[in-house]
Amino acid sequence: MAECEHFAVDCPSRLLFDQIADKWSMMVLTVLDNGPMRFNAIKRHLEGVTQKALTQCLRRLERNGLVSRRVIPLSPVAVEYAITPLGRSLQTPFKALYAWTLAHFDEVEDARRRFDRRIMD
Repeated sequence: MAECEHFAVDCPSRLLFDQIADKWSMMVLTVLDNGPMRFNAIKRHLEGVTQKALTQCLRRLERNGLVSRRVIPLSPVAVEYAITPLGRSLQTPFKALYAWTLAHFDEVEDARRRFDRRIMD
């Protein structure tokens, strides 16, 4: 794949970036880092996610090879999701991003307050 410049709308990396960097995808991959989980267990870990949003997210992650889906033949049938080796390769950059948010949270909050004061004045 040729390198895309300026985040061109037709650049395949832009679509992939959009699909792995959204908040639910990052959180799902982080939750699954501890091991395989069923849908409802994942949902319990992600306060505020709707069933529809989580279903769509898991399908995107599975399609991109970041998550695997295994049907468990129980009554009723259960489904378990697990992070794949490719998905696990995102853990280092995700953890670095999370560490950055913790390290710079106060600075960001200060910037927000300054911005909000400027807007209110």
